[in-house]
Amino acid sequence: MSRLGKKPVNIPEKVKAEFKNSILEITGPGGKLSQVINDKINVKIEKDNILVETLGQTREHNMFHGLTRGLVVNMVEGVTKGFKKELEAIGLGFKVNIESGKKLVLAVGFSHLVNLEIPSTVKVTAALTPDKNTLITITGIDKYEVGAFAAKVRAVKPPEPYKGFGIRYLGEKIIRKAGKAAAGGKK
Repeated sequence: MSRLGKKPVNIPEKVKAEFKNSILEITGPGGKLSQVINDKINVKIEKDNILVETLGQTREHNMFHGLTRGLVVNMVEGVTKGFKKELEAIGLGFKVNIESGKKLVLAVGFSHLVNLEIPSTVKVTAALTPDKNTLITITGIDKYEVGAFAAKVRAVKPPEPYKGFGIRYLGEKIIRKAGKAAAGGKK
C-alpha cells in the first residue's frame, strides 16, 4: 500500500470538499477545482480531513492511491494559496507584453513576434527588473495549468549555453560552455 496515500489531507478553514459520482470538488477562497477520481479509489470526507482509500491490493491500485492523494493535496493548496511560476527573459532587446489580458506577446530575437494565448485559468504579469530583464509571473489555482503554461512560454526560446540568452525559470542555473576564444587558446 502507498505510505503517502494513507495519510489524511487536512481541510483548512473556508474550504469545502464534496465527492459525488467519482468527481471530487474542492471550493475555497481562491476558487473551485474539480477532479475525476479513478474507480479503483474511494474518497471519504470527514470533519476536517480527506481520506483516500484503495478498493483493491494490486500494484495499479497502489499507484493510483498515491497519485490521487497528491492531486487532492495540490487542489487544497491551490484553492487556499495558489501556485506561482516566475520566468525571466534575458537577452538584448527581448520584450514581453500582455495585450488585453488574453495574449502574451514575446519579442525574443526572432524576425517575428510570438503570440501565446493566455488560458482563462491563469493570470500573467510582465515587469521590467532593475537589470533590464523582463520578469514574467504566472499565477493560478491549478498547479497543472500554471506549470504547463510556464513550460510553453519557456519553450519559445530556451536559454542557450554560450551567453545564456533566452527564457528561463527564475533561479535556474544554466551550464555555460566556453566559446571559440577559449577553444583556440589550448594549442
